[in-house]
Amino acid sequence: MNIILDLLLLLIIIIYSYLESLVKVFIPQRRKSVAGEIVLITGAGHGIGRHTAYEFAKRKSRLVLWDINKHGVEETAAECRKLGAITHVFVVDCSNREEIYDSVNQVKKEVGDVTIVVNNAGTIYPADLLSTKDEEITKTFEVNILGHFWITKALLPAMMQRNHGHIVTVASVCGHGVIPYIIPYCSSKFAAVGFHRALTSEFEALGKTGIKTSCVCPVFVNTGFTKNPSTRLFPVLETNEVARSLIDGILTNKKMIFVPSYLNIFLTLEKFLPERALAAINHVQDIQFEAVVGHKTKMK
Repeated sequence: MNIILDLLLLLIIIIYSYLESLVKVFIPQRRKSVAGEIVLITGAGHGIGRHTAYEFAKRKSRLVLWDINKHGVEETAAECRKLGAITHVFVVDCSNREEIYDSVNQVKKEVGDVTIVVNNAGTIYPADLLSTKDEEITKTFEVNILGHFWITKALLPAMMQRNHGHIVTVASVCGHGVIPYIIPYCSSKFAAVGFHRALTSEFEALGKTGIKTSCVCPVFVNTGFTKNPSTRLFPVLETNEVARSLIDGILTNKKMIFVPSYLNIFLTLEKFLPERALAAINHVQDIQFEAVVGHKTKMK
């Protein structure tokens, strides 16, 4: 009898959730304030991290910017200060666990407890699997996913104590679908999406509903890491476009942020298509970028 009641309740919740989502399409969602929040952004020396820092600076957050590139992160910090934000800079290698832990301790002493973290630092080595060096595979996982674990573990106790915070995972469309010649990158982004979903579920199980999570999954972004990217079906995004979508998702506590937003529809349809149809779609997309194949750089 209990299982029947539970199933009926589940059905009601599903219907209500769909209706709620439909209403939100037409009614603007309330946006929270991030003024005064201590925001840690990794990979802030360029690209999405830099423009995300600008977005938080405009909203009067207190910024903690991390990057392995001292010159780049200081440039970002200078612009954030012009926008009126108190900004702190740390040169950190997000592939080094001990350096991460030491830097978090330094941030706590000099700035305070971080309330929003944007795990953005990432790396990619476009190449076929046999041309990819072992150390490149290791570095990809150390930066793109293991760093998320170490940073989140170090910052989480203070968030848990207050039941307040926001953990943001910068992933990719490659965390939902695959592209040849970037196998380690795709694998690490699948792990990042899984990390976000599992962490979200754990907070719900622990009753820590005050700690929010968001995961952003853009298509190709013009960051300079991948040379000459192009595709027929989706635009190559600029970093400021992704940052605007990301900040909008954070302010509305959106859990999964696709850029462009219609990417979600495409990924949903993809789950129901047979393999031959998927292969045809990949052919039509004609995704291209420079990659090392057979130890030679080619457009693939």
